[in-house]
Amino acid sequence: MLVLSLLGAVAEASSEKACSEAAAGSGWQAPEVIAGDAEFDFETLIGVLAQSRVVFVGESHDRYDHHLNQLEIICRLHRRNLRMVIAMEFFQQPFQAHLDDFVAGRIDAEDMLRLTEYYNRWRFDYRLYEPILSFARTQGIAIVALNVAAEITAKVGLGDMDNLSDEERASLPGTVERSGQRYRERIKTAFEQHPEETRGDFEQFFEVQLLWDEGMAERTARFMVEHPESRLVVLAGTGHVIRSGIPARVTRREPADAVSVVLQGGTHDSPSFHQEDGDFMLVSEMLELPPAGMLGVMLGTEPGRVSVLSFADGSGAEEAGLEAGDRIVGLQGRPVSDLAGIKMGLLDKHPGDTVSVKIERKIGDNSAETRVFNVTLR
Repeated sequence: MLVLSLLGAVAEASSEKACSEAAAGSGWQAPEVIAGDAEFDFETLIGVLAQSRVVFVGESHDRYDHHLNQLEIICRLHRRNLRMVIAMEFFQQPFQAHLDDFVAGRIDAEDMLRLTEYYNRWRFDYRLYEPILSFARTQGIAIVALNVAAEITAKVGLGDMDNLSDEERASLPGTVERSGQRYRERIKTAFEQHPEETRGDFEQFFEVQLLWDEGMAERTARFMVEHPESRLVVLAGTGHVIRSGIPARVTRREPADAVSVVLQGGTHDSPSFHQEDGDFMLVSEMLELPPAGMLGVMLGTEPGRVSVLSFADGSGAEEAGLEAGDRIVGLQGRPVSDLAGIKMGLLDKHPGDTVSVKIERKIGDNSAETRVFNVTLR
């Protein structure tokens, strides 16, 4: 295996200094790198990954340090003048054109988030991924939307395959491999972690997970064929990038001599690493995002509506004069009709910042008034 053949090589000078500005400014430190019983420095890992056609890098979605580790891998590979592309689970395939426009500078981050429906389809704090996307845009590195459209996985999850449109059916993976006991057991473990009252049927749950992995694998393999000169760094949840997940399904479609799987998780004392799942495990100190500015409200949603249900203790919105039952119709001069609009309006805001909130308040049975409040975020 490529990994084993290079582990004995002399490593380049180890460097704890961050490659990217985002990592340097966040207190990032190089993670511990584990490969079987071996441990070696981060720069040696980069030397191994530089020989790979495809590098899969897992993550826990809410771990900022995991995303900085991903960014550092990308930055250091890019610094070696490798022609590379970043494939991301966090964007769905029908929105590829908007990622192309973002990297090319034709739209800004706000437009990209709106057009890809990021907050309705992924929902994790965009600040976790922003350094990677900004680096890709600055360096002109293409981003591939990897995931299957949510409309398809929703129908599959309900066992509603008969109601797939012709277009949706055409986007299904061409082949599906259901064998593999370890893969099925891992999905079963994930299924059992859900509350029993919300689990539903395991077979339908399994089919959705399988569709995700096969769909992302097919997109990756197709890109490999269409762009034989490019290397790919695939970013997805660790559960997807274990070897029996996306990687094995990519190599089934498009055999590659050099594929590396980098997992993330565990602790320094218990890294939870199994070699059958990947080539490497990164173990890093947890880093937190800076606090985000919050309105301090509990919100309820209906189609086209966002309303205030209640307030958190010390809420800036309540202090400014908002009331339970108010419908939020604008934020910072932009119309609001869903939670995505709220998140977009607060994207770059910090505690202590002031934002304008436009509300519609019911007056009596048949009328309403519109008011604007300046809210200090907490």
